[in-house]
Order: sequence, then C-alpha cells, then structure tokens
Amino acid sequence: MLRHVVMMRLTDEATEADRDAIVDGLRALPALVPEIRSYSVGLDAGLAEGNFDLVVVGDFDDDEGYAAYSANADHQDVIATRIRPFLAERAAVQYRS
Repeated sequence: MLRHVVMMRLTDEATEADRDAIVDGLRALPALVPEIRSYSVGLDAGLAEGNFDLVVVGDFDDDEGYAAYSANADHQDVIATRIRPFLAERAAVQYRS
C-alpha cells in the first residue's frame, strides 16, 4: 500500500466558505477516482498555534494507483479551481506501509 499525506496552509483571504468548498471538493474524489482505497480530509482543529490548515490522507494499492489519482482530471480540477487560488504552502509525503 502507498499512503499519500498532504498538508496545506491557506492564505488569509480564504474564507470559511472557501475552506468548506476545498474540503467538499476533496471529499468528492473517492467516488470519482477508482484507484483511491481510503481517503480522509480534515481541517485543523485549532489546538496548536502554527499548524497547517488542512490535511489529506489517501491510500492506494501501489505507485500506479497513486499516479492515476494524481493525474486524474477531477483531482486536477479541484486543485486548479478550489485549492490553488488559496494555497500559501504545501507539504507532502508518500510512503509505503
């Protein structure tokens, strides 16, 4: 299994509605991308100063499944239309478990 973890820091201009739209767009992806085995999306709970704002954790059978997800048109649309306009910083890692 390959796990993909992304943390995002959003700009100050991102409203609550913008954040909700990002989360909604990401949470719709498992129904649109058959390679996703497990997918979790969440906003930071606000318990510690300096945390990133949003996290995505996705599981895939293998590297090919991740590559298909990464290139998927629906995924790319969420990035382009909902995330990128408000993205200040991104950190990601993929690891095998």
